[in-house]
Amino acid sequence: MELRREAGPGPAGRASSMLGRRPGGRTGDSFGPGSLAVSSSWSPGSTGLPAMDLPPGRPTLGQDGLHWPSLCTNLSLTRDVRFVVGQERQEVFAHRCLLACRCNFFQRLLGPELGPGLPSPVVLSTVPAEAFLAVLEFLYTNSVKLHRHSVLEVLTAALEYGLEELRELCLEFVVKVLDVELVCEALQVAVTFGLGLLQERCIAFIEAHSQEALRTRGFLELSAPALLPLLRSDKLCVDEAELVLAARSWARVGAAVLERPVAEVAAPVVQELRLALLAPAELSALEEQNRQEPLIPVEQIVEAWKCHALRRGDAARGARCRRRRGTLPREHHRFLDLPFK
Repeated sequence: MELRREAGPGPAGRASSMLGRRPGGRTGDSFGPGSLAVSSSWSPGSTGLPAMDLPPGRPTLGQDGLHWPSLCTNLSLTRDVRFVVGQERQEVFAHRCLLACRCNFFQRLLGPELGPGLPSPVVLSTVPAEAFLAVLEFLYTNSVKLHRHSVLEVLTAALEYGLEELRELCLEFVVKVLDVELVCEALQVAVTFGLGLLQERCIAFIEAHSQEALRTRGFLELSAPALLPLLRSDKLCVDEAELVLAARSWARVGAAVLERPVAEVAAPVVQELRLALLAPAELSALEEQNRQEPLIPVEQIVEAWKCHALRRGDAARGARCRRRRGTLPREHHRFLDLPFK
């Protein structure tokens, strides 16, 4: 379904979310033939707006944009607030009274009614137009049609606007459609907004599909706080040599975006790389590459060599000598901590 928009001068399309660039090209899917529900008891009858037959009780994930197309047509007749939304500066019209009644954020944003005429537009440049229209659909109809390519932007808007029921609908939808292309972006949102359950689901998914997830654009765009819990996991199904390469690629992208040295960008996360799992030849090659393009502190490489030299000593024990689920066997591993179970 494509939501109808009020006519505006800007071109259609999505703006970047507050979390960075959004990959394009994924096909939008509906949730399926069923619907999810969260309790609500709002009725538009007291707003003075044209009557609408809302589905009774709880809000749902809409199958076909129920009530929304006809409602969009009526907006042009009674609208009294105009938004300019997203980087494309798309015009969106709505009703001040309804938004204020349904959402405390809009009540504070719009303030008291300003008399006759259409006031100056309210500029919301950080929310993409498609996500904002989904928010309006939910506020007007108690139902929303979500798509996998934009659900994280709708979730972000729901969190920023304090719409708990819409947030829950988005979270359930994300979990249902989670895949390799979406999971790192979902992890970033979960870490940014402290969504613990979603973070756990994302990490578990990445642990099971590690090699595929490490090759996605979403992985390269993770923040350091989002990458850390992954590098601390024993359950990643990937060998340490490949994980070092992924960390270097991640740091290079961050260095280019932030215009900072690779080693500086990598500093918060590289301590979680388990260099002692590498064979001596691999460690020597890494040391040589590190001289040409600094990534890992010299002291950390020295500690890895110490594990090889001391073998059964204390240096060969601890988290940084513990094998992950995907660690490939090497001759010296018999001297390290117990294998992953």
